[in-house]
Amino acid sequence: MTDSMTTQSDRVAKKNVAILVMAQALLGAQMPMIFIIGGLAGQSLASNPCFATLPISLIVAGSMLAATPISAIMQKWGRRAGFFTGASFGALGGIVGAYGLYLGSFPVFLLGSLLTGVYMSAHGFYRFAATDTASESFRPKAISYVMAGGLLSALIGPQLVKATSQIFVIPFLGTYLAVIAINVFGSGLFLFLDIPKPEAPRDDLPRGRSRLELLKTPAIAVAVICSMVSYALMNLVMTSTPLAVVGCGFTEGNAADVVSLHVLAMYVPSFFTGHLIARFGVHKIVAAGLLILAAAGAVALQGVELENFFVALVLLGLGWNFGFIGATTMLAGAHEPEERGRMQGLNDLLVFGGVTMASLASGGLMNCSGGSPVEGWSAVNMAMAPFLVLAGGALLWLALRPKEA
Repeated sequence: MTDSMTTQSDRVAKKNVAILVMAQALLGAQMPMIFIIGGLAGQSLASNPCFATLPISLIVAGSMLAATPISAIMQKWGRRAGFFTGASFGALGGIVGAYGLYLGSFPVFLLGSLLTGVYMSAHGFYRFAATDTASESFRPKAISYVMAGGLLSALIGPQLVKATSQIFVIPFLGTYLAVIAINVFGSGLFLFLDIPKPEAPRDDLPRGRSRLELLKTPAIAVAVICSMVSYALMNLVMTSTPLAVVGCGFTEGNAADVVSLHVLAMYVPSFFTGHLIARFGVHKIVAAGLLILAAAGAVALQGVELENFFVALVLLGLGWNFGFIGATTMLAGAHEPEERGRMQGLNDLLVFGGVTMASLASGGLMNCSGGSPVEGWSAVNMAMAPFLVLAGGALLWLALRPKEA
């Protein structure tokens, strides 16, 4: 590609990135909102406290199940259609969740959570859409800038929780009504995206590798493993955080502040993560992310004062940012355009499968693995260790492999 072609392509890419940043900020605000109150609402509705985080688990399960269909919709009808589908299900999930709270019905509330997962799946494709019209040199920066849109969602979401969670007699009902409004109004942003629909398959076009062949590619396999571990461990700890903060004697407002700072730490580094990847290489940034995640667990195990929660969750967000954006960049450069829908859907199926298991484990570890919130919080953080060893080992194996000719 010539310099002039690259410049022209990146003009379109920058416009799309700006729109996706706004979508990440506005529609993405519903994710910290739901993650702050999901476990607390579940704890108030569930008959067994071990199932308190089941609503969050079902959001992630819905995302996992929707990953392949959403990817197929985007491959056939374009990104815009997929994003509209996601926002529609986000609004529907908010409606059903609000109705479940109104009825005091845990099963109905869980159904709303499952539907919300379809939005979460579409949300995950923002980062891939940022690369569709970007040149190779702009690609890591495009991913980073879109992820940086989460900075505003980190500010908007928790503040909306504070403003809406107690405005009705039924706790958290107002928050779910706000989620509905966010999806309805935010979806209008997608009208301005300028991303061409993928070409329909033709016999003379390359079909690309099968899913199994893709997963056998070393760079792809390691990228998927590092994505899974980074996202799953972040979710494992974040899901339990509101329960731990409140369980250790602090307020819901304190929990919202901790999660807010955590989400800021997830997205603020995105302003420079792409530059760091370009300068130091993607493997070093992913490795740094895994080390920072380990540091987060170590800080959390030192005590349950409010400052421990703040520091541990900031490190957790920073580690996720380096690990997940780095792994996404690895993946984006390891498959061909004709393999995009197949690989991206498979990646998110596997990543959110791991996140589903982590969120399911989170509630059990937090509420049912010890006699107190302190013991449960310790169990959550100790559970990170084997998975960090797995991802670190995979990354080291890739780095030590002989380079292919």
